[in-house]
Amino acid sequence: MYIGPRRKRRSRPGRVLTLLVVDALLVWLVYRLFFVERPQWTRPFEPTPTPTRTAASYREEAEQAYQRGLLGRAAEAYREALEREPEDAETHARLARVLALAGWFDEAVAEAQKAVSLEPKEPRYLAVLGMALEWNGQLDEAIETCLRALELDPDLGVAHAYLAEAYVDKGFWQQALEEAQKAVELDGQNVDVRRNLAYVYEAQGKYRQAIEEYQRAIELHPNLPHLYLSLGHNYLALGRREEGLEQFRKAVNIDPHSPRTHDQLGWAYYMMGDYARAVVELEQALEADPAYAPAYGHLGVVYYVQKNYEKAIPNLKKAIELGRPSAEYYYELGLSYVFLGDCEQGLPWLEEALQLDPASEPAWQGIDICEGRQANPGGAQPTGAP
Repeated sequence: MYIGPRRKRRSRPGRVLTLLVVDALLVWLVYRLFFVERPQWTRPFEPTPTPTRTAASYREEAEQAYQRGLLGRAAEAYREALEREPEDAETHARLARVLALAGWFDEAVAEAQKAVSLEPKEPRYLAVLGMALEWNGQLDEAIETCLRALELDPDLGVAHAYLAEAYVDKGFWQQALEEAQKAVELDGQNVDVRRNLAYVYEAQGKYRQAIEEYQRAIELHPNLPHLYLSLGHNYLALGRREEGLEQFRKAVNIDPHSPRTHDQLGWAYYMMGDYARAVVELEQALEADPAYAPAYGHLGVVYYVQKNYEKAIPNLKKAIELGRPSAEYYYELGLSYVFLGDCEQGLPWLEEALQLDPASEPAWQGIDICEGRQANPGGAQPTGAP
């Protein structure tokens, strides 16, 4: 069979060009991947750097919170500052004062002691320690500490003011007034100085004068909840109930997350006989701070007065466990057991009450009830508080 001459294949220049372009691209990609440094943003697992907050920024945040009356937030910011600069005595002192104002007295004493240990010759830190000790009920130590501050600086107004507060709680009326007035002469624009003069008047039963001074303190710092709480107590002492409650509500509005403001409003409702509202506010105080001892004590008292002994017992126990022992809490706890028919558990608490106050009539009544039961076990059992 004859086959003609084989046809030559035609060249395809377009195909060749395409292959060359592809080869060039591959070479370029290999070069970029392995020989050229990739830009920063293409590197995986490297977070964007953020600036670290300084202690100074937290101190500024704390001061802003304090100016707004948010004492809990101020305390947290001061603590953050101390995490970064734990040897800063000034911050320890400021934290101590804020903690005292917020009602955390044990912690306030501890922080003030740290400030003094860091700078023992600074009279301002000694004065703050005196305040914290006084508010924690350590009156003799408070007086001694304030006097040490005044030895270093006789013209330190707040030291005179804190000394006045300790004196009045010790019953040294004239000395207290003299120290408070001296503080005003030296530093009358200081909110603590004005507040403590008001407190001296209040302790002496001069409620109208106290109200005037508390109002002056509020003019100096309108956002401190404890000033409104104190003002409210003085209105209540004069029988001006609505004005008193208004001040307590102002304190709550300034810092609605403060356990102290809810606790004090709840206690005001209790004193006015409004037990239902008292329970609501006291429970809100414990929601804000489940370790706030005063609210447990006050809630226990409210339940006791309502003869709800089953609820009074755990609240009074918790208050005592958290460091709020008082003769009233002990005897009400003991009597709660007694009125539930359990003298075995009640008597030890009644005896604790007598250790604090040997003349406690309710405690003696509870003991008499239990002794009467032992002498006449078949007799009638009391069912309510005396």
